[in-house]
Amino acid sequence: MLEQPHFGRRLKRLRLAQGLSQAGLVGEGMSTGYLSRLESGERPPTERAVTYLARRLGVDTSALTGPWDGRSLTGVLASVTSAPPGSDETAALFRAVEEDSGEDPAARWQALWLLSCAAGRDGDHELERTRLLELVELGDLLEEPELRVRSRVRYARCARDSGDMRAAGPAAAEALSLARAAQLCVSDTLAALTVLVSVETELGHLEAADLHVVELERDLLPRATAAQAAEALWVAAGVSTRQGDGATARARLEAALGMLKGQDDLTLWTRLRTAATATVLQMSPPRVDAAERWLEEAAPVLDLIGTRPQLQELRALQAHLAFHQGRLEDARALTRSLITEEDLRLTYRDRVRLSVLDGRLTILAGRADEGIAALQRLGRQATTSGNLDLAAYVWQALATTLADVRSPETRRATPTPDVPGRRGSTSC
Repeated sequence: MLEQPHFGRRLKRLRLAQGLSQAGLVGEGMSTGYLSRLESGERPPTERAVTYLARRLGVDTSALTGPWDGRSLTGVLASVTSAPPGSDETAALFRAVEEDSGEDPAARWQALWLLSCAAGRDGDHELERTRLLELVELGDLLEEPELRVRSRVRYARCARDSGDMRAAGPAAAEALSLARAAQLCVSDTLAALTVLVSVETELGHLEAADLHVVELERDLLPRATAAQAAEALWVAAGVSTRQGDGATARARLEAALGMLKGQDDLTLWTRLRTAATATVLQMSPPRVDAAERWLEEAAPVLDLIGTRPQLQELRALQAHLAFHQGRLEDARALTRSLITEEDLRLTYRDRVRLSVLDGRLTILAGRADEGIAALQRLGRQATTSGNLDLAAYVWQALATTLADVRSPETRRATPTPDVPGRRGSTSC
């Protein structure tokens, strides 16, 4: 039997993971007062109580009573951070966090940071977001400006990648406000400003994003590291693309890609190339030659070291590239293979873009009603979720595709889909 207080912590974790209140868990077979004392560690659990609670939770009793290795969170952190390259200590760190007493908030913050990074690499944005929410709370508890800013920057990115712009916007704005108030270093301020620009762009707030890009390039880039400057320039290129200024966007992308060598940071080196590919394919007209070149540079590296989400992103970009090169059968095969994949871990935006491509291919294959309905549904969903730039992209893609398949006489007789206003809309 697992001893207290570890039994109580594990019981509470399992209850909260299922979204149950204390009253919802105990039902009529146990008092909430008794459950509260079990969770706080004041009462030792009886076998009868364990059996009852396990049944109510729908788990085996071992989930409540399994062994605890007695290692402190600080000790596990030391082991994890000193592990040889390539070691996977995520499971041990996860167990340590679940059994942690909470007596050292700083150690818990560090552990949650590592776990959120692991979840992000795996493309598990829901788990990553859960970890980051606690990171934000712990950072506020510790009253460390750097931790408060960094946790909010990561949370804003995660919310953006999940498509929750209503959460991403305030988190990014608060991160920048905290960084400025505490006069943090360039790295933290630039990270906060960069994520805010990316969120503002997704929200369709291009004027605000453009003003922040001016500040970014004027005040922060000259003092930033090459890696930070490269990422910031890629985000700034996204603003130029949405404004219809392809020349400036291309110049920013070329500058960003020229700042890093593969031996400096291979992960960021490949990420910038896939990100640049996505950006130039959204230009009007798409810069297919540049996209092909950058994707050919990134693909061999990702084939060797890419994570599952990165390899899925690569295939999605290859599908978009094939579409713009007129290789519709290749585009269709890549798109369908991804859409039907059981564990798709693309970001919200990339999943929508892939579904838009599938809808366009459906229309071009002669199933116009089916493809139009799918694109209309995607456009409404993006609008409802606050992704206004993405919604505009969906409607523009629908209008462009209809223009490609209909004769001039038919086009004049057919109303154009209602496209939300956006300066310099582009299609992909």
